[in-house]
Amino acid sequence: MKQILATLVLCVIAAPALAQDKLTIMLDWFVNPNHGPIILAQERGYFSDANLEVEVITPSDPNDPPRMVAAGRIDLAVSYQPELHLNARDGLGLVRVGTLIETPMTCLVVRADGPVQSIADLAGRKVGFAVAGLQEMLLNAMLTHNEVALTDVEQINIGWSISPALMSGQVDGVIGAFRNFELNQMDIEGIAGRCFYPEAEGVPSYDELIYVARAEALDRDKIARFLQATERATADILNDPEGMGEMFFATSAELRNELNSRAWGDTWSRFASRPAAVDHGRYTRFEAFLLEQGAVDAVIPAGDLVVDVTAAVSQ
Repeated sequence: MKQILATLVLCVIAAPALAQDKLTIMLDWFVNPNHGPIILAQERGYFSDANLEVEVITPSDPNDPPRMVAAGRIDLAVSYQPELHLNARDGLGLVRVGTLIETPMTCLVVRADGPVQSIADLAGRKVGFAVAGLQEMLLNAMLTHNEVALTDVEQINIGWSISPALMSGQVDGVIGAFRNFELNQMDIEGIAGRCFYPEAEGVPSYDELIYVARAEALDRDKIARFLQATERATADILNDPEGMGEMFFATSAELRNELNSRAWGDTWSRFASRPAAVDHGRYTRFEAFLLEQGAVDAVIPAGDLVVDVTAAVSQ
């Protein structure tokens, strides 16, 4: 019996550790404070605790993440609620499975010392955007709300160059600027900016950053573990924003700068403390808004757009 027990002990010691489940996630942009819960869940070992090996990928093009998920090349992508509504019409087969930032962050930014003092002043001027379709739709809604004809504004795709395009005078305004970044970046450069908020200009409130996955063959368990890990990280941030901010900046020398420091202070309170939870009404209202704007022909039920992967699946 002793020999059998000894053999069993040796087998346990010699057995390899169980392989962790791999999960790939593509961010919407380069790593920045908006991604705090993801980076800190990795840094604090919460993904490992959830038996996950998470690979974080940055896109070469801001339009790539949803399409990469739809193509099955990655498991999750950080995207935007308004973009999900539009992608649902493109046959990408994506659903929202979690929320990263639960308030709007996008705004229409102009120079405070420039000729645009109101949205109506954009008539006859140029506005830049980064993400085709999504930001054009938001801009069009804001212009319509202020009785500005869409044909009176020239819209230009400026890619990643949001603040530089505005500061250099290439465009008179930019849609898609984040209120926690571009305004700070301009201020650091000595140029004051003015932000017009979509939710104050006819656009219903929405989740800014969400996690999307393919609805087909959805791995609810793996995604639920990912969200639980980021929920732990978010709780740490909300309880100790300064300390967690310092840990976030310590993960990469490139993150430690004045812009990110300012952005962290403007961002941390907006993280979703319950990333798996979903407000169906918010998605229903946005669908109704798109229909009213003439951006879509019919509404899609919220239940077809969002999934709570932690909820029990009905049989």
